[in-house]
Amino acid sequence: MEKRELEACINEYGKDIYSFCRHLACHRQEAEDLYQDTFLKAVELEGKIDFEGNPKSWLLSVALRLWKNRKRKYAWRRRIADICPIIEDKDLENAASLEQEPSCEERILGMEERLAVASAVGRLPERLKAVVLLYYMEEQSTKQISEIMGIPVGTVLSRLHKARKILKRELESELYGKGI
Repeated sequence: MEKRELEACINEYGKDIYSFCRHLACHRQEAEDLYQDTFLKAVELEGKIDFEGNPKSWLLSVALRLWKNRKRKYAWRRRIADICPIIEDKDLENAASLEQEPSCEERILGMEERLAVASAVGRLPERLKAVVLLYYMEEQSTKQISEIMGIPVGTVLSRLHKARKILKRELESELYGKGI
């Protein structure tokens, strides 16, 4: 990948890739590392990216594979010596306060709902979380998700269905106090 091709990719897809990394990793520093590693891997695999096809989808699959590898390494290290991660709540608050709404009540309710959804998505198992983020946040089709994750389309649809059921149950009980 030449310098101008890399710059074009970063300019066109950088925000989307960073946003995906941010939601996948949850912590700002991890997301930034994942974002940088994604483009470093793209440079390493220069001949494999198809600029005529869908380079965004290819970059998302690279980011997802890197994230899965990190999670696997983290799990292995955790079995050897348990680590307590540092959680940055201010990052979630900053992300939720980016959007301004007219009244104070609406702003507080909107922030509460966004935090509840982000929290519920964050608690999903990794295999469901990745599908939800790719489908809703990155607006990838089920076929594209299938290619990115290397799984059949039916599995993507099944995981979306399971994730929606889990999210519905959790959000109804959390936001509206309804139990199913």
